[in-house]
Amino acid sequence: MNCPYCSYHDSKVIDSRDINDGIRRRRQCLKCDSRFTTYERLQPAGLFVIKKDERREGFNRDKLLAGIRKACEKRPLPSGAVENTADDIEAELYRSGKLEVPGTLIGDMVMERLKELDHIAYIRFASVYRDFTDITTLKEVVDALVSDGSALAPSKNQLSLLSTEELKELSERR
Repeated sequence: MNCPYCSYHDSKVIDSRDINDGIRRRRQCLKCDSRFTTYERLQPAGLFVIKKDERREGFNRDKLLAGIRKACEKRPLPSGAVENTADDIEAELYRSGKLEVPGTLIGDMVMERLKELDHIAYIRFASVYRDFTDITTLKEVVDALVSDGSALAPSKNQLSLLSTEELKELSERR
């Protein structure tokens, strides 16, 4: 591990601790004595994603995490919720035992979890993933969320914009 401060090639481990899915190590550079932290995770055998155009690409957790983060940007979610969602999806993909998975499967898994996590993040992700071409398609997805009844109940972390009476009246109209 190269020192992030002076780029020296050698360091010593001061402390190691197990974390959820890997090891956290505190290191000290042998040249400049600076301390830094590294995280080590076990990387299972290669998993490939089959894209829409049939090409294969190595699974990239960072791309998955970036997509989820973008959908959840500026949403009142508990800390770690986005990372936990990405961890769950990644673990489920590796547990499946398949070496190749379609990209659509990953997208559907993200949509399923975002629907439970935050409806606005779900709509944001769906609008890009499903490539909505017009407002009517988007409206259909929002209407489907509302007809589920789950969209009418505010998230635990989010204040309701409508009073309970207004929510009941709205749901009765449908």
